[in-house]
Amino acid sequence: MHGTPHIVSDVMTHTVAAIGRGANFKEIVRMMQEWRVSALPVLEGEGRVVGVVSEADLLPKEEFRDSDPDRYTQLRRLSDLAKAGAVTAGDLMTSPPLTVHANATLAQAARIMARARVKRLPVVDDLGMLEGIVSRTDLLKVFLREDEDIAEEVRREVVAYLFPSPVSAVRVEARDGVVELIGRIRDTSLVPVAARLIRAVEGVVDVEFDLDEPVRTSGATAVTTEGDASVLPA
Repeated sequence: MHGTPHIVSDVMTHTVAAIGRGANFKEIVRMMQEWRVSALPVLEGEGRVVGVVSEADLLPKEEFRDSDPDRYTQLRRLSDLAKAGAVTAGDLMTSPPLTVHANATLAQAARIMARARVKRLPVVDDLGMLEGIVSRTDLLKVFLREDEDIAEEVRREVVAYLFPSPVSAVRVEARDGVVELIGRIRDTSLVPVAARLIRAVEGVVDVEFDLDEPVRTSGATAVTTEGDASVLPA
């Protein structure tokens, strides 16, 4: 019933800035500046991801440098103290790294980022080899989807199943990602179901309804659509 969801490989960046375990502190900062990123995968061998160095891993050194000796007791974690004295990517990195596979859905990638509070994830294959990187910005690309594409998927994947004609007469419109269903349906109890399914369509920002049940007469149901009236058996 549902269309195929977008996956990480649809939006990820294939060209990735990465470093080796032996990269020194200044090399890491320089690469972050040049590539305008907040984190770098750490690789070993022929490209296996063994960790990630982020800005958060680098900040303890600055925090400690600009403080008095008693600051030792004020650092939040022992790991902060260790990172304050670290000089290579191997010592600074967070390991094991949080990664995602290219065939993961965007929803799965978003959940990992949200739970771990990270801004980007290395994309790896089954052997842990780097294939790309996906960021929060990449995940938001689905909201650039054309309104008519969204409306067509809603017509095909939701309306055609829940509100088939001629019993129902529903028009689907989309504007700026907001989908609206307009018309008459036989069973308004299906509206909450439709809302859940439509919100699951990628690119949908919100959903609105302007739906009525058909006018019922004794022994028959009158269905009116755009000025044309017909009477169907109840």
